[in-house]
Amino acid sequence: MSNRIRCCLVPICFLVVVGVASLLRAQCCDTCYQLVCKTICEERQVTYYRQVCETVMDQQEVTRQVPVWETQQRERRYKVLRPVHETSMREERYTVQRPVYETVMRDTSYNVVRNVVETSEREERYVVQRPVTETAMREERYVVQRPVSETVYQPQCRTVMRPVTACQTQYVDRGCYVDQVACVPGTQTWPGLTWAPPTQVVDPLTGIVQTQRGGLVWTAGYTPSRQVVQRVWRPNVVAEQVTSVQYVPQQVTEQVPVQVCRMVPEVQVRQVPVQVCRMVQEECVRKVPVQTCRQVVERVPRQESVQVCRMVCEEQVRQVPVTTCRMVEEERVEPYQVQVCKWVCEKHTIQVPRTITKQVPVTYTYRVPRNVMVRVPAEG
Repeated sequence: MSNRIRCCLVPICFLVVVGVASLLRAQCCDTCYQLVCKTICEERQVTYYRQVCETVMDQQEVTRQVPVWETQQRERRYKVLRPVHETSMREERYTVQRPVYETVMRDTSYNVVRNVVETSEREERYVVQRPVTETAMREERYVVQRPVSETVYQPQCRTVMRPVTACQTQYVDRGCYVDQVACVPGTQTWPGLTWAPPTQVVDPLTGIVQTQRGGLVWTAGYTPSRQVVQRVWRPNVVAEQVTSVQYVPQQVTEQVPVQVCRMVPEVQVRQVPVQVCRMVQEECVRKVPVQTCRQVVERVPRQESVQVCRMVCEEQVRQVPVTTCRMVEEERVEPYQVQVCKWVCEKHTIQVPRTITKQVPVTYTYRVPRNVMVRVPAEG
């Protein structure tokens, strides 16, 4: 703001100096001096305080649980089934088929079939179709289309636009701006370290509850919210009646004369000669030679000797060794090692950072322009 005032005063001062210089020039007779405005800069020092953040480490004693693993010797008892094999002799009886060969006579007579051919005549009757052609007159009727012209009246529709006045209700917003208090939420600040106590966490895969030890975590801070006055538009909807003219289409029917040509069917008769061919049946007789073949069976006797083998059953006895396996139960002891975890509390001292704010003086130098009037002899 001060810089704007200085910039406005400089041209005003320059105009005043020019006016005074011209007046002095008019009054002097011998030596004329004129006042010249020069701008000089003066240096000034200003001291202000700047906020500086420093981090201070505080010592804090923390207790945590440390796992200690120990090895323990244990015994596992279990039962085992041991197989015991025993061999004994068993008497086994079985039946054997022994072949016995015998010679017998068998009748192998067979039949021989011989063909005997005989020739005879047979009377055969058959029917023959003979064509007979005749000429006859046939009456034929056909239809002829005759044109007939007539004048008829047909209704013709056309559309006419008719004006219709209607009132519609329109809703207009006649609201205004009002002041309303709104709450502006706080903004997020730089995160800081805080102490988180130990918590219990459930593993989603196994479902085992585990204790998560405490420690330092980064937490974000927020500035407090503040109240702000805002200008808000308050709506006020008012219903208004607006008259409007609309053109509605209307159907008008008129009778229009139309020339129509229609075809009238007429039936005419004419005589047409037709050649008709009909078939006449005639019966004929003829002699056909026929050969008949009949079969005659003759018996041929024959005897032959055949060797027959029949099986005779015999019972035999043999000794068979049998091995029996039985299971005997035994108890065994197996030593094994187990890792056991114990939690031991240990105390540690940690460095907790803390941020403090202090005011530091800062001095800087700036220049202020100032106008000075100087007498300078005028030339000429």
